[in-house]
Amino acid sequence: MITSYQDLIQASRQQEEPQRLLFVFCRAELPDEASAEEKAAFERGEGGALTPVICVDKAPEEAPDFRSLVEESRETGQAWDMVFVAAMSGRGGVPPSSDDVQQPLTMMVESIRLGHVGNYLPLNSEGAAIDLG
Repeated sequence: MITSYQDLIQASRQQEEPQRLLFVFCRAELPDEASAEEKAAFERGEGGALTPVICVDKAPEEAPDFRSLVEESRETGQAWDMVFVAAMSGRGGVPPSSDDVQQPLTMMVESIRLGHVGNYLPLNSEGAAIDLG
């Protein structure tokens, strides 16, 4: 079971085929038309809408620890609250290239915008898995 970023990296290294990790960093925002109840829940850290602000793909060895990934994300100047991660397998011992992952990464961003996040691993800003249920 994957409960942290380190678990994810370890699991990716154990796969038969080389992996490429897809990251979509999101900011939690309150919609303009939010009710008073929704605003109160948001203030408690609940609810809101997830807005993708950064997306990137990396080989596991390019982001061996969560701290380096966070530092790189901060260089963009975009604030974020959580990151969704997916993995894409290579074929025949060849890892997927950045070109190979562009369409799946775009689909991942759109899926998150629509609230369909069940296929992705959500992590908080500390690299711990989040239960969104």
